[in-house]
Amino acid sequence: MSSNTTPLNITVAHRGTTHELSLHPDCTLEELQIQLEELTEVPPSLQKLLYKGKKPLSASAGEVTVSQAGLRNGIKVQMLGSTLRELGDLQAVETYEQKRNHILRERALKAPTKIRSTGSSNGSALNYRFHQLTPLSHLPNPAGALALLTKLADDPAIKHVMQKHQFSVGVLTELAPHEHPGLLGLNVNAGQAIKLRLRTDRYDGFRLYAEVRRVLCHELTHNVWGDHDNNFKELNSKLNREVAEFERSAAEGTHHLSEKHDVYEPTSELETGAQVHVLGGGPAGSRTMIEESREALRHRILEAAMARLRKEEEELENSCGT
Repeated sequence: MSSNTTPLNITVAHRGTTHELSLHPDCTLEELQIQLEELTEVPPSLQKLLYKGKKPLSASAGEVTVSQAGLRNGIKVQMLGSTLRELGDLQAVETYEQKRNHILRERALKAPTKIRSTGSSNGSALNYRFHQLTPLSHLPNPAGALALLTKLADDPAIKHVMQKHQFSVGVLTELAPHEHPGLLGLNVNAGQAIKLRLRTDRYDGFRLYAEVRRVLCHELTHNVWGDHDNNFKELNSKLNREVAEFERSAAEGTHHLSEKHDVYEPTSELETGAQVHVLGGGPAGSRTMIEESREALRHRILEAAMARLRKEEEELENSCGT
């Protein structure tokens, strides 16, 4: 009895990259996995293949042929799995999270400390935060993603608006570049989880922090309002304004980017326009008028920033999947 020798052409997708393979019907799964390891650097033990018509496999699955496993000509396969290098990064993330959880447990066991209130006394300030930060461990550099999520969660301006508006988010995590293409953010069940697109479409790095944070403000607004109606736009504009005002105060009237604060830095065009008003605003040596001019300059810069943010928010609405 002659065996079928017609090759099987299959498509394997892994993290946005498609691999076209031509296999002999008698090729084993083990041989297929070795080919996939050469293409993706994911070892066979960490590979997971998802496709329609998949059949239950025995303990000796490696000896099963691709035909016996349910693979057919023209089938599309989705492969999941991490490289050994990424597992090393994941181990670093897990070590960090273990240390963090240990510190939180130690704090919880200590006697309550009386904290001087600087705002509303209703509720505990610890409730209005991101309760869990979760990078996607199967993507490259999960430690870098966790660092970006941590920076967002610890951002003084973001913490300020969360306390002020009593926002609580269960999980702050990320959207994979191939997940919901076209979306920059997603709020699940009014704060149960917020997903942000942290990475570039090519998986070769992370998006600009200021852009990701602006999307975060947009998604936080969905904790209160679901639709992009006037109520949503009013609150979203308010959050952006409060972030800008908070940073302006924190920077003591300056608007320069530093290592510690991501303060709004106006464009050179805005600066030039504002400087003209200052230079023509009163007699030389008048300290009062100089201070008034500086305050007017800061106000003008803030208004220009808010106008720009409102325009960008209109674009964000088209990239929000909430």
